[in-house]
Amino acid sequence: MTSIDHLVLEATDLGAAQDFYTRAFGPLPQLTVSESTAPSTGFRGFTLGLDAAGPADVDRLYRAAITVGASEVKAPKKQFWGGYSGVLCSPDRAIIKIAANAKKDEGPSTGKVERVVLLLGVTSVKATKEFYVSQGMEIAKSFGSKYAEFAPGAGRVTLGLYKRAGLAKEFGVAPEGTGSSRLRIVGGAESFADPDGFTWEPARSTVA
Repeated sequence: MTSIDHLVLEATDLGAAQDFYTRAFGPLPQLTVSESTAPSTGFRGFTLGLDAAGPADVDRLYRAAITVGASEVKAPKKQFWGGYSGVLCSPDRAIIKIAANAKKDEGPSTGKVERVVLLLGVTSVKATKEFYVSQGMEIAKSFGSKYAEFAPGAGRVTLGLYKRAGLAKEFGVAPEGTGSSRLRIVGGAESFADPDGFTWEPARSTVA
């Protein structure tokens, strides 16, 4: 079964990006950073979800990220569906939602990220879903042409698909963007690109 081992986020200032992610979220093996000067403007077509145990953890992680250079997109607050979340933009322009499903804290805050979710903004959820199934991924949730989520299997990152415009709206950013996504997905047995141009590479070939 194909699964995501980790993600490589590309940044023009490698040292600054590494410093940000380490100081904001602590050691996070699901995310590594590499240097790139590939042209990239606006929305990069994907978002990261960092799931935590409760609202206090969301607030703690959000404040830490803002303190070390992230910019606020949506301040953390209770959501109509019952969870608690906030959205920010990292210094390397990755859009990140920090969220908790729990309505209340059930213990002391640890500031720990419990799950990483990669949401890809795609042209056709149906077509891209079928592509990933053909690559050996197993569907965990599917809501027609609106959203699909795959079982992580042995991987450390959960993959979800969303219409590009809808994903940008959900996260509070403009959908326009050009150039490189500055994202590499690491997992599976061979290199490939999905229908929207997001690239995968085998874990054995990755140099962070």
